[in-house]
Amino acid sequence: MQGEAVQIEARKVWIARLLVAIVIFINLQAAVQYLLNPNAYSGAFELEGVPGMAAVMGVGILYVMWQVPYVFAAINPIAHRLSMTEAVLMQTIGLLGETWMRSRIPAEHAILRNSILRYIFFDAGGLVLLIIAWFLVKENVIAQKKAED
Repeated sequence: MQGEAVQIEARKVWIARLLVAIVIFINLQAAVQYLLNPNAYSGAFELEGVPGMAAVMGVGILYVMWQVPYVFAAINPIAHRLSMTEAVLMQTIGLLGETWMRSRIPAEHAILRNSILRYIFFDAGGLVLLIIAWFLVKENVIAQKKAED
């Protein structure tokens, strides 16, 4: 029975890792696209030329930078529980910020509003995956903390 419980907990950890890895993959895929082909995306932000290219590339760099806690959470969501929590909080801030930002953009900027709406959808989906991952390892973290005390 105890061996079975250990297997279940190990499975939860691997599922959590997979969920975090999916979010990392999606975010890094966008980052690479922004870095390698920024001009293809600058129009969606109503930007053009060198300033548009630089702005989109800057977002790509930020995407890479923001993945640091996600990577640690994916490697070991129990040992790096703080990184796991940071990933959930970062994703939440992104979703709330994008939603607020979109609400401030006038309707006549439909292309820009739709671009931000895509961010909202992706970040909402990522947040759901991260919250599921967080809950999957929560009991393990509590048990580990009790064992340390």
